[in-house]
Amino acid sequence: MIANRVRVKYSLFLTYFVFAILLNSVGTVILQVINSYGVSKEAASVLEGFKDLPIAFVSFIFAAYLPRFGYRRAMLTGTAIVTLACLLMPLVPQFWMSKLLFLAVGSAFGLVKVSLYSTVGLITDDRQQHASVMNTIEGLFMVGVLSGYWLFSAFIDGSNPGSMAWLNVYWWLAALAGANFLMILFTPYSNPVPEQHSRPLTEFLAMLRLAFKPLVLVFILSAFLYVLIEQGIGTWLPTFNNEVLHLPADMSVQATSIFAACLAIGRLGAGQLMRFISWYPLLNICLIAMAALILVSMPLASLAEVNPGISWASAPVAAFLFPLIGLFMAPIYPAINSIMLSSLPKVQHSAMTGLIVIFSALGGTTGSVITGLVFGRFDGQSAFYFSLLPIVAIAITLFFFWRGTKKSYIS
Repeated sequence: MIANRVRVKYSLFLTYFVFAILLNSVGTVILQVINSYGVSKEAASVLEGFKDLPIAFVSFIFAAYLPRFGYRRAMLTGTAIVTLACLLMPLVPQFWMSKLLFLAVGSAFGLVKVSLYSTVGLITDDRQQHASVMNTIEGLFMVGVLSGYWLFSAFIDGSNPGSMAWLNVYWWLAALAGANFLMILFTPYSNPVPEQHSRPLTEFLAMLRLAFKPLVLVFILSAFLYVLIEQGIGTWLPTFNNEVLHLPADMSVQATSIFAACLAIGRLGAGQLMRFISWYPLLNICLIAMAALILVSMPLASLAEVNPGISWASAPVAAFLFPLIGLFMAPIYPAINSIMLSSLPKVQHSAMTGLIVIFSALGGTTGSVITGLVFGRFDGQSAFYFSLLPIVAIAITLFFFWRGTKKSYIS
């Protein structure tokens, strides 16, 4: 039984790793479609919507039904979809194919994330184990994001911005997704699906009712605001590095990996910190540090000048300083998710995860589109200064979430 649990955990880790690369490649792909296909920033920003809105839609429609379908089957279906989409990307080098890719990735992730989060609840025995596995999964997600930036940059021709060579990365991603499919297929999931006695419509309505509980409303608003900040920064950071800091395209993507590395370090370390520090003061310290980094980094970014012979040694300080925001941003999302899920009976984890995925997806799209619009109409510094508003808002929602979790658990 323990051996099976370990194998299931590794299959979950690899699944999240693969989707981390694909989901967070949207910033890199935005930069490349602007250069390769000549589309505008406003037009390119819709790729985030093609990724996130299907996540929200699929989660909304299917989250309550996935226990019946089977979490393993859902993950197999999602992995098969993205494998096929990756194979098509280099065969059809068009902007509409990039939209189709993220439509496929988003739809698949809607199935996978609900299944994955729900499975964590079934293979852990208490809140401490649950928080540990959740932080590890989210940390490895960021390791996947970090790996993706370097993987994509290896295929980008920095001397020829319009080159289509970057599309060859998708052959490798298709192979990785295919290997992930086989790992899930041959991993024994020991009774991962609880028995269901209610009708599907009843389960769907139960998910909607859950959303209107006061504490859940505060939680999903917190998750929405967090993802709005993270995706707004993560999606547009490669373009910021390229156009504001004047880094070449390949260096712009590589520099963005600092942000992903900080998120990974922060999430992997958050579980240890929370053994000694209460989550609420820790997250408030993180929010203050995030705001401080924005206020310090943006004026430094305005000093960057064009340098044809730029290297890592001569890169602007802002290229290294601003991505450190990921270190302080990192603990927020897994912490509030784990607190919320572990406050619920396991039978409600699928429905709650559906709500998490829906509002996270909506937050990601909102953050990316708003940042893209401000970036296109004003400048990159203004776009990232805008992040100060949701930082203040999330500080307010976290206060009410903390106060609500002190009173009682959800019933």
